[in-house]
Amino acid sequence: MEIKIIKTPITKEELQVIADGYFGEFVKAVVDIKQGIMAIGGEFHAEEEMALMEKENSQREYTWGVNLYPARQGDDFLEFDSMINLKPAFGNRTRNVDSPEIREKITDVVKKLVKE
Repeated sequence: MEIKIIKTPITKEELQVIADGYFGEFVKAVVDIKQGIMAIGGEFHAEEEMALMEKENSQREYTWGVNLYPARQGDDFLEFDSMINLKPAFGNRTRNVDSPEIREKITDVVKKLVKE
């Protein structure tokens, strides 16, 4: 499946179709919190991050890997877990997203781009 850059809202149903093609219950996504866009449809977060960098000139400090669970609601829909989140130079030393401010920005972008 090809990586898609999401700039306009998609539905959870569309996400589920992508999930069915890869992991079943979730979709890997990379969110660019500066541009308010995300990439989906890759097997690895790193592939999606590269697509954002190459196609949208995203910068590493603004790209964050998450997992989206289309069949879940509320806080269970979005999971902050990716190897690309290991960014010691930018103050993030885990696979999670340690900064509450960055987590909020990621959540805002996802809510803007994924509709019920």
